[in-house]
Amino acid sequence: MSGTFLGLPSFPEAARVSTKDAQLRANLTHATHTIRAKRATAISELTDWPQLRDAGAAVKDHTLRHLDHYLLQLEEAVTAAGGTVHWATDADDANHIVTRIIKATGETDVIKVKSMATQEIGLNQALQRAGITAYETDLAELIVQLDHDEPSHILVPAIHKNRAQIRDIFTTQMSHWGRPAPADLTDRPADLAEAARLHLREKFLTAKVAISGANFMIADTGTLVILESEGNGRMCLTLPETLISVVGIEKTIPTFQDLEVFLQTLPRSSTAERMNPYTTMFTGTHPDDGPRAFHLVLLDNGRTDTLADTTGRAALRCIRCSACLNVCPVYERAGGHAYATPYPGPIGAILTPQLHTTTSELEASLPYASTLCGACYDVCPVAINIPRILVHLRERVAQGAPATTIDGVPTTLKPHKGHTTEHATMRAATFTLNHPVLYSTGQKLATLTRHLHPRHPPTTAAKNWTNTRDLPRLPQQTFRQWWKHHQKTTTPGTEQNTDGPTTDEGTQP
Repeated sequence: MSGTFLGLPSFPEAARVSTKDAQLRANLTHATHTIRAKRATAISELTDWPQLRDAGAAVKDHTLRHLDHYLLQLEEAVTAAGGTVHWATDADDANHIVTRIIKATGETDVIKVKSMATQEIGLNQALQRAGITAYETDLAELIVQLDHDEPSHILVPAIHKNRAQIRDIFTTQMSHWGRPAPADLTDRPADLAEAARLHLREKFLTAKVAISGANFMIADTGTLVILESEGNGRMCLTLPETLISVVGIEKTIPTFQDLEVFLQTLPRSSTAERMNPYTTMFTGTHPDDGPRAFHLVLLDNGRTDTLADTTGRAALRCIRCSACLNVCPVYERAGGHAYATPYPGPIGAILTPQLHTTTSELEASLPYASTLCGACYDVCPVAINIPRILVHLRERVAQGAPATTIDGVPTTLKPHKGHTTEHATMRAATFTLNHPVLYSTGQKLATLTRHLHPRHPPTTAAKNWTNTRDLPRLPQQTFRQWWKHHQKTTTPGTEQNTDGPTTDEGTQP
């Protein structure tokens, strides 16, 4: 993976700043609540939604278990249809392949369909270093690009901007990228959309090379499927002479029959529509119809390593609907930039640490960017148990050593400086729980000295916790002491001691 957005801090530091931005919080609250309400209505129309959800998860799990087979089948089908398949092991490899293909055409300008995979590998920046300009054609991506900003949402990259801000961006920046915005541009959505349409029309009609991703790749036919709502994708996929699609290997599904499930679940979960306005399917090349050359770049970039983790691999089911972002209380308050990666929100918190081959404080902090409320799991159309994976990754961070393995996978996450105390505490707790005599003695001492315990812990970190929560008071006796007394008082005439000679000293609770 190409890394995080340069210059941005790890999640706790970034969130500490972004949560104080009242305008950002207002923009996000309005947008996410609107989207989630519309989604709930769209989902309620399907009485078999739970079955569709399970079916989607089953298709993805089956494909991931047999991904080697289906990828070879896909390569064979794409090649037979006139396309060229390239295998990219990492971001640098993929960027080199795409740059080489574009340079072979002699072009220096390309147009792009919205693509998370190209954001993941930092393709735009790589092309810029090679003297090639990539123009985003998705409306929200265009807004972000014009403002020299970064996307903050998987589906709506400019969700952190309001209409007035977008108008100002168009007015001041459009002229530097092509056709300028009208001088009398207002912040009415229709006027903003028209300004973008006129600006992009010149790009569509002149570009010779286009770059896309794909929502799905059908192995048995070599067909790529792209769902979008604006029509810019259809223009990019049909008008240029050369089309390059960069797609993660996990986007493969076996057959067209499998696609039927996702064409019901993805639109409803993402845009709250029964179907996307534009669902484009293309297979290879055809004379006098669409691009003359088609290149498919199959991107690994940490995915096969993720597959090796029997718990974490479920993240690869993701179909990029962004439903988890729209219900996440952490995302709603902190915003997408706080995650400092192309994949924000709950899915980013479990995907980014696994795709990265090297780790930093950011990757170690992301699994903690969650309340574990479970809302993300409830709305996921392919039933990814995100809270379970978050806990799994937290365990890897707490263990904090590449010498250990989880599910047979070498653990590379290391605890950052904010987790040093936690790591030491967990080691002490593990030792205590493994020594019953020590555990029992500690319980008794804690109850005997409970009146001496402070109401507020001495450390700043603990005070931050108890400022909004009551610190529990220890009981007068331990459970074992209570149980021993309870048995004596409820069994007349007996001296039964359920504690036994070794309960306090020789067994764990």
